[in-house]
Amino acid sequence: MSRIGKKPVILSNGITAELKDNVLTVKGSKGTLTLEIHPKVKVEVKDNEVLVDVAKKEDKREKALWGLFRSLIQNMVDGLTTGFTKELDVVGVGFKAEVRGKDLVLNLGFSHPIDFPIPDGVEVKAEKQPAKVTIQQYQTTITLTSIDKHLVGQVAANIRELKKPEPYKGKGIRYSDENILRKAGKVVKAVGK
Repeated sequence: MSRIGKKPVILSNGITAELKDNVLTVKGSKGTLTLEIHPKVKVEVKDNEVLVDVAKKEDKREKALWGLFRSLIQNMVDGLTTGFTKELDVVGVGFKAEVRGKDLVLNLGFSHPIDFPIPDGVEVKAEKQPAKVTIQQYQTTITLTSIDKHLVGQVAANIRELKKPEPYKGKGIRYSDENILRKAGKVVKAVGK
């Protein structure tokens, strides 16, 4: 038995679910999300609940699919009720980020600014805030918001990939709750001997 899979997904007020041709559509006031259901997974919509089940409960792969699809459906419902948010910090002297139209323009120490196209379904805000790190006085915080958990996570990972934080000064793009393991530089090592 899957501990996660056997729990029903409860649809809160204003959210409806419909299963048609192995595609689950969940609608709410914030939008609509769809999910294609794996052939070995059975999904049933009853009253204000979505029930997930599999044929062979002893099979490891089917048990994994059972829990996975229940979690994916729960994420769809959570996205339509509250939404998902990811925050990134741009740390470094002269590093900036701003939203221009449908692009996020990033200055990350390269000879040119980087235009990152913002995909549909994701809202992006770039705000200047006092720095948490001693490298600079201010840093830019990029806030990504969406109803789709997978999409907001993937966009955040793609933005972070443009300039990963380096271990000596911590410059780069990092998640707000990420801790960077810092290394000692050459000068500190020479003095320590």
